Amino acid sequence: MAIEYLEVAEAIERGGLRLVLTTGVPGPWGESAKGILAVKGIDYAAVRQTAMTVDPVLIEWTRQSSAPVAIYDAERPRSGWAEILFLAERLQPEPSLIPEDARERALMLGLCFEICGEHGLGWTRRLMLLAGMPTDEPESMPWKYGLSDSGAVERAAERTTDILSLLERQLADSGGPYLMGSSLRAVDIYWACFSNLIEPLAPELSPMPDFIRDAYGSWKGGCASSLMALRDRVFEEHLGLPQEY
Repeated sequence: MAIEYLEVAEAIERGGLRLVLTTGVPGPWGESAKGILAVKGIDYAAVRQTAMTVDPVLIEWTRQSSAPVAIYDAERPRSGWAEILFLAERLQPEPSLIPEDARERALMLGLCFEICGEHGLGWTRRLMLLAGMPTDEPESMPWKYGLSDSGAVERAAERTTDILSLLERQLADSGGPYLMGSSLRAVDIYWACFSNLIEPLAPELSPMPDFIRDAYGSWKGGCASSLMALRDRVFEEHLGLPQEY
């Protein structure tokens, strides 16, 4: 069943949880937010954002020109991956996707940052895909990702390899079947959704546009089979397929 999107003006008048999503593409941050809400069984209204456009009404409402952004009732907009995760934990505590133990929680959130945060897996792959584009247009993707930092661009492939190696070691050390051991946690959802940037899901499972598939599939650095098996398990057992956007 296709996602039904509200336009921004409609969403502003609504209450409850609204999630701004980029239509037509499996953006990893947006897919992760959807996955977290799905696992927790939290209902939300999807709000349309169109890639590579700047909507002044959206900016006024969310303080962002891009997605995802979660807005619950009259609370502040939440656009960071951690903000959205902690909002979901508050709205529906079970099943918890954050470990209760402080040391385990710190480890998991650190791993999440390596996937979702600045100069994490998604960031570095974006740098690789945007390389060579103009960087002086405010609100553009090259501008937002700091493509003018030539050193970060040069190190992006090495950084990506390091993160994948870290996740492979963590999975091996965890005792499995998940990155933090026996229970599904947020980091597993992030890895599953961001793995499209390394090895896209098959077309029938993620029917993304061909130009997106070609870009996402341009990674030639390899990835451990154990991580890809984890990705498949998370989608099959928890998130569901095919992806819809």
